[in-house]
Amino acid sequence: MAPTNPARRFANHPGAKKASADALQYRKGADNNPILRGLPLLIASAIISRSQWIQRFLWYNGKLDQPKLAPGLDEENWRFTPNVIPLPESTAAQRMLEIGPELMEPEPLDLAGRFYSVADYHGMYSRGEVTPLQVVQALLPLIRRDVTPPSKYSVAWLQTDADAVLAAARASTERWKNKRPLGVLDGVPVGIKDDIDVEGFVSTMAMATDEKHDYFQKPAAATAWPVQKLLEAGAIMMGKMNQHEIGMDITGCNVAMGTPQNWYAKSYYTGGSSSGAASALCAGTIPIALGTDAGGSCRIPTAYCGVYGLKVTFNRLCTQKSTVCVVAPVAATVADLTIAYRVASQPNPADPNQGLFATSVPPSPSAKRYIGLCQAWLADASPDVRGVFDAAVSHLTSPSGGAYELIDIELPLLREGQLAHTAICLLEAADHARSRCPRPGNPMDLLSPSNRIAIGIGAQAPAIDMYKYAQIRQVIMSHLAYLFETYPGMMILSPTTRTAGWPIHEGDLVYGTQDANKTVANMAYVWYANMSGCPAVTCPAGYVKPIEGRDGVLPVGLMALGEWGGEEQLLGFAREVEGYLNGVYGGRKRPEDWVDVLGLATGRVEDRGRVEEKE
Repeated sequence: MAPTNPARRFANHPGAKKASADALQYRKGADNNPILRGLPLLIASAIISRSQWIQRFLWYNGKLDQPKLAPGLDEENWRFTPNVIPLPESTAAQRMLEIGPELMEPEPLDLAGRFYSVADYHGMYSRGEVTPLQVVQALLPLIRRDVTPPSKYSVAWLQTDADAVLAAARASTERWKNKRPLGVLDGVPVGIKDDIDVEGFVSTMAMATDEKHDYFQKPAAATAWPVQKLLEAGAIMMGKMNQHEIGMDITGCNVAMGTPQNWYAKSYYTGGSSSGAASALCAGTIPIALGTDAGGSCRIPTAYCGVYGLKVTFNRLCTQKSTVCVVAPVAATVADLTIAYRVASQPNPADPNQGLFATSVPPSPSAKRYIGLCQAWLADASPDVRGVFDAAVSHLTSPSGGAYELIDIELPLLREGQLAHTAICLLEAADHARSRCPRPGNPMDLLSPSNRIAIGIGAQAPAIDMYKYAQIRQVIMSHLAYLFETYPGMMILSPTTRTAGWPIHEGDLVYGTQDANKTVANMAYVWYANMSGCPAVTCPAGYVKPIEGRDGVLPVGLMALGEWGGEEQLLGFAREVEGYLNGVYGGRKRPEDWVDVLGLATGRVEDRGRVEEKE
């Protein structure tokens, strides 16, 4: 097919180039990293963190040196960051898309598995049925760690300034009383992941606070742009949210600050690293949060917890010190994910990268609709996950479900690229750790046993390997550009993770756990968006049973990856999948311990350890 993509302007575009046949060959490999948990992890960490020789051995044992052997790299340019920027035709093309009535229509009250949305809060505030102050007063006892006894929901949160929260709620209540709200988010409770700067808060990264270290004495001097935009719109920041310590794994297990609960299946992890956000969303305590995503850190936990996450185009919300990480919105519904994205992505004139972005707009209704499937990649998913995925794709390609045209595609360097992405994450984490604890301090002192091992391995990255990783990134990005040029508007579909959920092993919550083999396996689909800088959205598409002997239900995420700047297309796709889940699939499920926040605020329900509706 000849390229038919309509003219678009990009800065830093990689150029469209199909990868070589060698690069398109999927060279699967088995990982043989040591699995450590409990006391053995504690002992191994003490030894490994003091031995550069063992750290280097683990670097090579993890095959992190293998990407440099990928075929066809020698003629490729180095591409260290995936900073592709869709450019506007004019300043008018940088305005926030309107938050129209389609986003403010509450879901039917009798809809199965219904979660509260911004529309519910907004509607009740505008009718005077409840006030933001009443909502905050109902929520604070549930999320504060400094009350006795703490609520079971409080583990999802780390820092809350109750006085500031109450002051914001009173101001919002007064605005609603005077019929002068700042917008649809006025009075809506939100959460912010702990690694995102908020003025006056120390971004502890969910490390155990140790006042001896200067790092914990330095609150952020300024609020990150996307947080600032939410606050300017009247959203009430309830607090900073728990996460996997320094964001360095995908379970959400945190032995220092507590492990947030997956309310769908309590013997399973929430996923990480944005574990607190996903836990709070699936519990119903908030409708929106901001997390970060360097390797699926928003998409994996939202997939495990049955909610929605949008990994945006690289630098889309703000510029960070990373070549893979973005700030990303997560939400309980697609409408709320869309609202959060639109508000948080407004251009920042002081940011020379983010401030250039054109507003993402939905594709034309008359545009052809393509779904790309890489069959060799999809074959890695577990049978139960693949069953949910195939059912959703079958619906989306039917005349009544979207009439997408299926295109079989190939993707380059699936194995080599993932190892390169893993190495980049480890290296960046090691550099960040050093900056938090400069010499003569030891950055390992701030970390749990598992992360002492990870940071030690990352510190052993040879410089020459980084140049090869940059060439791998160029191959991946230019091939994606070729696919998007050949099939304009194509979205590449996969499950979000290979398996449904990650069961908690006995003893993990005491000393932690490190299973790099399983981490790599369950990041198999998400990393492509981080390495390429492309946006990707995850949506719950169904549910499967936990392994024998465990209770609950496991949500399964469906992920779509789109072209740079294609967030609105992905959000539209997510609405279609949401409709499929609510209708064709048979209905969304809601956790047993879901909190009826608006019911608590209005006195319709009461908290008896577990929030229950009065008969």
